[in-house]
Amino acid sequence: MAKAKIKRLYLIPILSKALDVIELLERDHASLTLEDVYQKTNISKTSVYRILKTLVHRGYLAQTQNGQYRLVSRPRRLHFGFAVQSAEMPFSVAVAQSVSAAAAASGVELILLDNRFDPDVAVRNAEEFVAKRVDLVLEFQVEEAVAPRVAHIFKKADIPLVAIDVPHPNATYFGVDNFEVGYEAGSLLAQYAQRKWKGKVDKVLGVGFSEAGSFVQSRVTGAFDGVRERLPELTPAQFFQIEGRGMREASRSAMNEFLRGSKAGEHTLVAAATDSSALGVLDAIRAAGQETNFAIVGQDCIPEALEEMRKGSSALIGSISHEAESYGPRLIQLGIALLRGYSVPPYNYVHHRAVTAEAMDAEQTAESPDAPFAPAASTPDSH
Repeated sequence: MAKAKIKRLYLIPILSKALDVIELLERDHASLTLEDVYQKTNISKTSVYRILKTLVHRGYLAQTQNGQYRLVSRPRRLHFGFAVQSAEMPFSVAVAQSVSAAAAASGVELILLDNRFDPDVAVRNAEEFVAKRVDLVLEFQVEEAVAPRVAHIFKKADIPLVAIDVPHPNATYFGVDNFEVGYEAGSLLAQYAQRKWKGKVDKVLGVGFSEAGSFVQSRVTGAFDGVRERLPELTPAQFFQIEGRGMREASRSAMNEFLRGSKAGEHTLVAAATDSSALGVLDAIRAAGQETNFAIVGQDCIPEALEEMRKGSSALIGSISHEAESYGPRLIQLGIALLRGYSVPPYNYVHHRAVTAEAMDAEQTAESPDAPFAPAASTPDSH
């Protein structure tokens, strides 16, 4: 009897209770509320709360958006599902590289699937993530119409969802402020028109991406506002929109159709929802011999667009960088914070910046070892 009492002196009561909680969640194979754990363990509610929060903080449990707790690891690496927009889209590829690198650096195991720019594939990929029992999903698919269905699949499975660039129901948003990046593009276009054409503009064209929904379409709305603010004499009849689907070939075809209804020599400003669309427009006007009458600004700063801008003579005069390299670290950090039950904003915006040929030349000159020395105080921070 005395021997048994001596052994009990070495036990840590709160640790034993924490192990009881872990074993309960492991045995039930289901998400449980604080009340469920309290009722099934008979541990005081205060202790249950502190145990659950500690286990979430240490990565053993995940807290779902409805406040339930489920076992995540004992101990094992976190498993994130990452649905890539399309392996054929340059910006999507850049984001995937950034996320993969950040996951590896954080010890997160990443299961990567390609949505292939196809809503049916996006649904199948969502179902596969559920079957693989991932802890959280980073969803990069641009079809607004299928977003509720994809989100519902994860909600039923109690899997937290982070939606990239296109909002999904019951998901945390991560991406650009679409109106703001559009406005930045419009400002660049108007400034170019004032500088090169003395403000004389015949048409302003927005190349949209309707499948991505009104949120992404606001890039065009923002661009139009940016132009109007600096060129207030333009009338509503001078603003036009075509559908480019965010893709090069679709934008080229739509632009060819637009050119058939336009007069040669008209000064036209073009705000494209993506750089792929911007390059498609460029293909069309270049083939028609009208490049000198156009100014185009895209979005994303993909390598081919940057190379085109470096020529100095291209109608593609600028692009808005969404800083793809910053996506990975912030997305992985955001996912871990959600799983640990921390409070995060519903909308998480990335930084953006306007990039032009002149800006790239200035940056290259500043980085050149032969560039004249300038004191740090005389060089303003560009961010």
